[in-house]
Amino acid sequence: MNVEANSITADYIRHLHQKVLLFLALLLMVLVVGAYAITHGAYHIALSNVLSVLFGNAEGASRVVIANIRFPRVVAAVVCGWGLSVSGLAIQSLLKNPLGAPSTLGISQGAAFGAASAIVVFGTKVFSVTAFAFAGAMTATLVILVLAGLKRLSPEAIILSGVALSSVFASATILIQYLATETELAMVVFWTFGDVARSSWREIWLMTGAVLITSLYLMMVRWDLNALASGEETAKGLGVSVGKIRLSGMVAAALVSALATAFHGVIAFVGLIAPHMARRLVGEEHRLLIPFSAVLGALLLLSADTVGRILIGSGALPVGVITSFLGAPMFLYLLIRGYR
Repeated sequence: MNVEANSITADYIRHLHQKVLLFLALLLMVLVVGAYAITHGAYHIALSNVLSVLFGNAEGASRVVIANIRFPRVVAAVVCGWGLSVSGLAIQSLLKNPLGAPSTLGISQGAAFGAASAIVVFGTKVFSVTAFAFAGAMTATLVILVLAGLKRLSPEAIILSGVALSSVFASATILIQYLATETELAMVVFWTFGDVARSSWREIWLMTGAVLITSLYLMMVRWDLNALASGEETAKGLGVSVGKIRLSGMVAAALVSALATAFHGVIAFVGLIAPHMARRLVGEEHRLLIPFSAVLGALLLLSADTVGRILIGSGALPVGVITSFLGAPMFLYLLIRGYR
């Protein structure tokens, strides 16, 4: 009996070591793609110059390009991808629905409506656009939470409510675009594409703080999320306060996705795809699933932004356009897997 137990323990430790090595390999891929993104583009920069700039030993054009343009863009892509993927994972786990994501709950569409309202009403004031986008995203979240609390909706009904809310916000945004001038219409359309290059260091640090706090909170309740994966009744039988965990987790996920959308525009499907990629690698164990979702989301968004910037040297192809193309294959995969 002891021999069998020792064998199981050894297999588990070996399995855990393999996942740690895989996680480190993914982190290395993020660093490699980040280094490539900084050195390549319309203005090519040697890696030695990048290291000199990072250590404060360089001046001139390369310092301006790296410190003010490319490095903030890479960091923003990593943090935004991390935040969106963790938010999507939290929503999927809490609602026990594979289609859960900020875009399917109406959070992204609410932010787009808020930004469109700010652009048409207040013109080009950047602060008002960001503030209104954040307010629109949180309004969508509040509506979903109120409906879930008052009507005691099931997780499936919450997703359907989010889809209906998305339709309402999308229709309202189209109405605002119809009433806008040509200049305002162009600004609204450009904002909805999504772009990680538009945020400043202040916004990046604010986003980083929110993502860190949310990720740490999810790690603290990882065993509760594991219990929820076995069913709501099972989780309650194990002493999990399902309502409390679901409310706090949804608020945290909505806050991160609202900040990401307010600062960078609508970046669709990252929060849907990255958690499913992580599940294919590590299963439903949230102790591994949370960090893997984070690093995969960062790698996915950083790679998409780098591809868009390299394809068009001026960086004029927004990352939201590329990530949107990933949505259809992902939905088809979920559909096929569901029928299996």
